[in-house]
Amino acid sequence: VQLQASGGGLVQAGGSLRLSCAASGRTFSSGFAGWFRQAPGKEREFVAAIHWSGGTINYADSVKGRFTISRDNAKNTVYLQMNSLKPEDTAVYYCAGGGYFPRSGYGYWGQGTLVTVSS
Repeated sequence: VQLQASGGGLVQAGGSLRLSCAASGRTFSSGFAGWFRQAPGKEREFVAAIHWSGGTINYADSVKGRFTISRDNAKNTVYLQMNSLKPEDTAVYYCAGGGYFPRSGYGYWGQGTLVTVSS
């Protein structure tokens, strides 16, 4: 089981990026798929999660209204559309799968993709 995150890069404040997380195996066929991030010198924090059915979506307060999580079960891929980016969104973003809860209990993690937002 592998998760491959991509789509990170350098963007100016106010810009947009779309992250993708492609899974091999059955990683996204049950439970939650989520995105987390870790900024330099800080602990990893929850960003967003979506249930495999698409029926439950959860966001961190800091990204509500700016980020949108979605999934394509046919492609076994989860996306994170990030709009109105701020310098404080700069972090390594990790995708995760097999979560029992939106914000915890994940069994699978991707390698991370770096997002840098310049002011």
